Amino acid sequence: MGTVAATDTPAVDLADPGFWQLPAPARAAAFAELRRLPGPVFVGERAGERAGGAKGARSGRSAKGAKGAKGYHALVRHADVVEASRTPAVFLSGPGVTTPEPARWVRALFGDSMVNLDDPRHAQLRRIVSRAFTPRLIARVEDDIRLVAARLIDRVARDRPEDFVTSVAAELPFQVICNMMGIPEEPRRAILDQVNHASENTGVARPLRSRIRVPGRGLRALARMQGMVAELGRERRRRPTDDLISALVTADVDGRRLTGRELGAFFSLLLVAGVETTRNALAHGLHLLTVHPEQRALLLGDPDRHLGGAVDEIVRHATPIIQFRRTLAVDHRLGGPEGPLLRAGEKAVLFFGSANRDESVFTDPDAFDITRTPNPHLGFGGGGPHYCLGAHLARQEMKVLYRELFTRLPQARSVGEPELIPSNFDHRVRALRFTF
Repeated sequence: MGTVAATDTPAVDLADPGFWQLPAPARAAAFAELRRLPGPVFVGERAGERAGGAKGARSGRSAKGAKGAKGYHALVRHADVVEASRTPAVFLSGPGVTTPEPARWVRALFGDSMVNLDDPRHAQLRRIVSRAFTPRLIARVEDDIRLVAARLIDRVARDRPEDFVTSVAAELPFQVICNMMGIPEEPRRAILDQVNHASENTGVARPLRSRIRVPGRGLRALARMQGMVAELGRERRRRPTDDLISALVTADVDGRRLTGRELGAFFSLLLVAGVETTRNALAHGLHLLTVHPEQRALLLGDPDRHLGGAVDEIVRHATPIIQFRRTLAVDHRLGGPEGPLLRAGEKAVLFFGSANRDESVFTDPDAFDITRTPNPHLGFGGGGPHYCLGAHLARQEMKVLYRELFTRLPQARSVGEPELIPSNFDHRVRALRFTF
């Protein structure tokens, strides 16, 4: 079994920006077609488009057959994504996991996000961050989630906003993270604006003149955001309080603590990843529970029994992060000695959404079933050292919010289809009208 040339799948071109604007069922069918191939397809990219973002490629050459061909192996099966995730010495994150990879000058200026690091540096930073998440902090955060959710639903009941994303789905994770980090109230609106500017065009095809070689268009937004948190970090070093920033800048693990730049990079990751992914999952979840009334009735009939399963099925079905990129450190045969050969220096893209619809793992994978068990979805990653640090937090936020929403406003439901932003990186919801 070898790498499949992209010409063998003329109807599926993952490098074409038009593909990512297709309706979700059409894209799901295309990935099902790719999963039926004997090996991963190689997706070619033109040089000008590699530097620019999602806009794609004239495909047609396999990696094996075209020396110097630029592009990536599309890993679309559950087993292949898990293997790549759990073999970090072979599948490196270091050159950058997003498409396009962050430019070196951007990384030098803003510092490296943990998602773009390999061991031993990744392990060192992860130990510092993990040490800061004390049982006391976690318990306080869980209490805070309940308080924030209650306040948001109070406001919804009083003001009757039309957009679920801006009034609820984005607010909950943002306020929880700011409270956890110890961000004062005054700069929060400005920080949320920076988050939106920094991430709004991630993975979106744009005119060449407006492209920037970093996910998102907001380098100035990132700079402002990191400047704010660096100043807070300096203040917390002088006068620590009972918050996560204080814990991060004072934690001493093997003689190391987070520098100001590392703190800024972590804060940007926590905000952009933690806010965006949870907000998208919450919005997709409300819509899924609206268009599947039998599943909604099941959940509302016994939330204690079904809430955890509903959250995991929402994450599987929606898959907020579509893909991450890896770079081969050495030659590697995927799946074992007879598997396709991926060569050192080549790229592989892990398509989590496709893995979450793999027929060999999930019965009736396109169905939305909150009783699905087991549910080994890869919505938080495929395991290994880069498994999402915020998975527990995201699950808690979703469970608490849905419990509060459907207990207080049991008729809450979406109106029409979610307004999506076409992207090959995340399954982002710009707006979702709702009522109750």
